[in-house]
Amino acid sequence: MTTLSENPVDADTPASKSWFVYLVRAANGSLYCGISDDPVRRFAKHQSGKGARFFLSSPAMALVYTERCRDKGDALRQERLIKKLRKSAKECLVAGYQPD
Repeated sequence: MTTLSENPVDADTPASKSWFVYLVRAANGSLYCGISDDPVRRFAKHQSGKGARFFLSSPAMALVYTERCRDKGDALRQERLIKKLRKSAKECLVAGYQPD
């Protein structure tokens, strides 16, 4: 079984495009999970109203978690794992998050 911390990215991997799974907190306190090759740019899209429809009812407030993945496939798998978590477990990810 894959756990959330089993997929560290090796710094010696070839210079391929990095992908990230990220969490954004909405104004109503909910958490949105997505993937992107540039989570800061994607968060700006969410804030501008041109990202996910999720934010139409409650605007994106903060990018609260990012996790670098080996490639897009790994990012999609991590996203799927995170989306299956209860909100309390997602909040634990956010609480333990330390940006690079």
